[in-house]
Amino acid sequence: MKKIFLLFTVISLGAAAQETVYPAPKQAQPIAVTGATVHIGNGQVLNNATVLMTDGKITAVGTNVTVPSNAQVVNAQGKHVYPGLILSSSNLGLVEVPSVRATNDVQEIGDMNPNVRSIVAYNTDSKIINTLRSNGILLANIVPEGGLLSGTSSVVQLDAWTPQDAAYKTDAGIHFNMPTMMARPRGFGFGGGNGPNQPPADPVKEGLDRVEKIKSFFREAKAYNADAAHDETNLKFASVKGLFDKSQKLYVHANTVKQMLVALDFVREFGFDVVIVGGSDSWQIADLLKQNNVSVILNQLHSLPTLEDDDVDQPYKTAAMLQKAGVTFSLNDEDGQTRGRNLPFNAGTAVTYGLTKEQALQAITLNAAKVLGVDKQTGSIEVGKDANIIISEGDILDMRTSQVTQAFIQGRTINLDDKQKQLNQRYMTKYGLRQF
Repeated sequence: MKKIFLLFTVISLGAAAQETVYPAPKQAQPIAVTGATVHIGNGQVLNNATVLMTDGKITAVGTNVTVPSNAQVVNAQGKHVYPGLILSSSNLGLVEVPSVRATNDVQEIGDMNPNVRSIVAYNTDSKIINTLRSNGILLANIVPEGGLLSGTSSVVQLDAWTPQDAAYKTDAGIHFNMPTMMARPRGFGFGGGNGPNQPPADPVKEGLDRVEKIKSFFREAKAYNADAAHDETNLKFASVKGLFDKSQKLYVHANTVKQMLVALDFVREFGFDVVIVGGSDSWQIADLLKQNNVSVILNQLHSLPTLEDDDVDQPYKTAAMLQKAGVTFSLNDEDGQTRGRNLPFNAGTAVTYGLTKEQALQAITLNAAKVLGVDKQTGSIEVGKDANIIISEGDILDMRTSQVTQAFIQGRTINLDDKQKQLNQRYMTKYGLRQF
């Protein structure tokens, strides 16, 4: 009975919040953000600068911008302006309450599902979305899970009525979960095995066999897509066509060196544009990754090291080591508790361990856009790009001072209310507490 009551409570709370937070209408007039410290996103910082947004685009940025007479002026004196932050890999909109199965639509049955499209299941009414916007996150890459080939991810902007409205770049990547190829505890023993009276299985051989299965699939898909005419359509083969002309990327979820070396085989054999997702030990082969133009999404800085002989603070140092090696990388937040909203503070941690503030900002803006293939549209405050910007009273990377006061997606003024703010206001009012 208690479990039933808890489930009812969770669903009731989710259904009772944020109904008055609507997607913003299209930008109607020019908007000029004036007097701010503007962080371009490419390492450049402009003091006392102006950003002009017109028809959803950035049309001027600098210290000598002429503001049109019909423009709405936002005085940002003493504040900081940043590009909208980008969450590089997330199950946002696919998982609402992890412990409530009915709210999860993140994976399909079976190992080979490259034709599964995450954008189809994306829930624009997720209560998580608004909490991310409050921390300056305006775009996210929505990733399916499970099996070997999980399906395609899509980049979405976080202010939309429908998945079609949210879509920023659809089906841009195929996701491959690399086998671990490491012995793991099974039951009360170690090393794995097929049963209590059978010898331990070889995890490397098993993993390589599964990888060969994927390679065989791609070889067949290449032959299929090279033929223009087909009597019947093979959805699985057709869904990976973009890998061969590099209009799609292959996201390989891997952490150990052994896994990532196998991932490089897909670059050599097929010429794929590969991105390593996770990459906790990528620092060990940074030069190889650079040589093969492989990008990395560092999923979680606040974690333990992958291997027992790694430095205990290795997850914090990896970003700076990749930066020094010239590897293109982005930072992420995959923590199931924070659900992505600590992204800027993860970047702030990387600053403590070797990155400059502008390098860390670039890792969650322009670099993230490059990794996801949307850097021509967003990721920095430059003329011609979409007007995806945030205004903060303090340093966006500092949990103590970061306070996002306004946000714009394609020039539209975004409502920054969310469920957590509503609950805070509710109980501050209930108990007559002073708002600090």
